[in-house]
Amino acid sequence: MDEVFKALADPSRRRLLDSLNARNGQTLRELCSGLDMARQSVSKHLAVLEAANLVTTVWRGREKLHYLNAVPINAIAERWINQYDRRRAGALADLKTALEGTHVDGTDFVYTTYINTTPERLWQALTDPAFTERYWGAVLESDWKVGSTVTYKQGGVTIEDPEQVVLEAEPGRRLAYTWHSFTPDFAKVFGFDADDVAKWAAEPRSTVTFDIEPQGQMVKLTIVHHGFEPGSAVRESISQGWPAILSNLKTLLETGETLPMEDEKGA
Repeated sequence: MDEVFKALADPSRRRLLDSLNARNGQTLRELCSGLDMARQSVSKHLAVLEAANLVTTVWRGREKLHYLNAVPINAIAERWINQYDRRRAGALADLKTALEGTHVDGTDFVYTTYINTTPERLWQALTDPAFTERYWGAVLESDWKVGSTVTYKQGGVTIEDPEQVVLEAEPGRRLAYTWHSFTPDFAKVFGFDADDVAKWAAEPRSTVTFDIEPQGQMVKLTIVHHGFEPGSAVRESISQGWPAILSNLKTLLETGETLPMEDEKGA
């Protein structure tokens, strides 16, 4: 946390985070154009933010995109704001956003976490149905070869679709697949409103990518869930679900146990 507070103490770095909060996934050139700072200065500030895990980067072709990673800030809130006060603080923040009319652009969901495990063990956790069922509550079945289908099972519902496929599979390094379909049975079992599920089903199919990178005795896991349109209802839902799933994954790999599961809905 010392690195987080040090990074946030500088107003220029806070401006960079504000810029990414307004529009996530910017290149260095785009960040420089919106700030009155030299490219070298912006690069140095980004390096500090990356070291504090407040910014994570993803390569798209030749472009290096920068994303705000809210995990460390959320950890601060978890440490000093109890559950009751968190709800009150959230309500006040929502009211402030509504009154000020602020709008956050950028549709990709990006989340980075560090896990005390090995790339091989993490790969197993992402692809072994017995593993995914423990921390996710969902069974994902596939041979994990590019082009193969992924069958999604949760709550007694089996979702099979020829468009649920593996896009990339490099064991211990990178995994990508298209997101599951939304069916009436899925809505019924989890108590989702039928109209909401119909809206989800009408959206373009999204893609989730897991990047695995060794970091000494730790493994850096970056998840990028993308392919959403502005205002996506699926995007809103997965942004609530992924942090809980990944926290449970980290706990399972590091302790052998899972976190107490709350009765929360997520797509």
